[in-house]
Amino acid sequence: MGETTRQRQTGYARRMTPFADLHALPRQLRQPAVRDLAWALVSPPLLRAPPCRQRHPLAASAWADDPQRLRQWLLALDADDQPLRSWLARLTSRRLGLYYESLWQFALGQAPGIELLAANLAIREGGHTLGELDILLRDREGVHHLELAIKLYLGPVGDAGHDPVHWLGPGCHDRLDLKLSHLTGHQLPISGRPQSRQALARLGVDEVQAHLWLGGYLFYPWPGQAEAPTGAEPRHLRGRWLHRRDWPAYAAGCAPGRWQALPRHAWLAPARVQAQDCWLPERFEAWLGGLDDVAPAQLLARLQAAEDGVWEEAERLFLVADRWPHLPG
Repeated sequence: MGETTRQRQTGYARRMTPFADLHALPRQLRQPAVRDLAWALVSPPLLRAPPCRQRHPLAASAWADDPQRLRQWLLALDADDQPLRSWLARLTSRRLGLYYESLWQFALGQAPGIELLAANLAIREGGHTLGELDILLRDREGVHHLELAIKLYLGPVGDAGHDPVHWLGPGCHDRLDLKLSHLTGHQLPISGRPQSRQALARLGVDEVQAHLWLGGYLFYPWPGQAEAPTGAEPRHLRGRWLHRRDWPAYAAGCAPGRWQALPRHAWLAPARVQAQDCWLPERFEAWLGGLDDVAPAQLLARLQAAEDGVWEEAERLFLVADRWPHLPG
């Protein structure tokens, strides 16, 4: 007999969102890197139906079988984050994508039921590097090549949001359709090409399944509206974006709180700011007034006071130059 609808839905949830019940956990943790790690592991993907195969990297782990085991591991790490801080200290770049990959490497190296075979495995031919496999792992369902990506895309003003060509990165150079095309046409197929056989054989691998995992946020325009891109995960994480000229009107109508710019390395988990580091309104206004007319897109968080004396993110938005996305190169 074939699978029932319920069985198919359960299989999808296991592969794509095995930790849906832990979605609030990152906000409960105190250490910034542990919050980011938890966010990477439990947040939903951007797309439910990308044009290539997608699978949660921990789908066949013991943590997926019992999410409370993952919760306890993260809580213990939050109490003593030295192992994670030591691991991240190896990073020589502050690029967000490399930080995201490194968080996943740390988790996969310790996940019960997962054997991390390689990370950033170079595939070469004739002295030339053709590409790298982000992650190669073995679990009870076989050997998997995983491409990991963290992306933040801003949608169009209007009703054309269903087309991924209109979803742009904050720097205007990245587009959702281009990223998906590169994944489908180059990054995922590379593990199945003849040039990969030797590198895989050295690791005792004959057959490999290639999958994507695409995390991040989608930002919707204000004022105006946009449809979600075709294939979007209904529970995807989201925010807003607006031009500088619209900031006064937006600020006048938004809920109470303090606004603060987030540095790039703090773009993953919802912000948690100690009271002494939370910007007063006067500081935010001075910062805003000092921005260049063509300054890069700025990620802002509206913070609200929490019970333990810290300020926690209530919403996030990208503030972009009035000429965005038509900025000088």
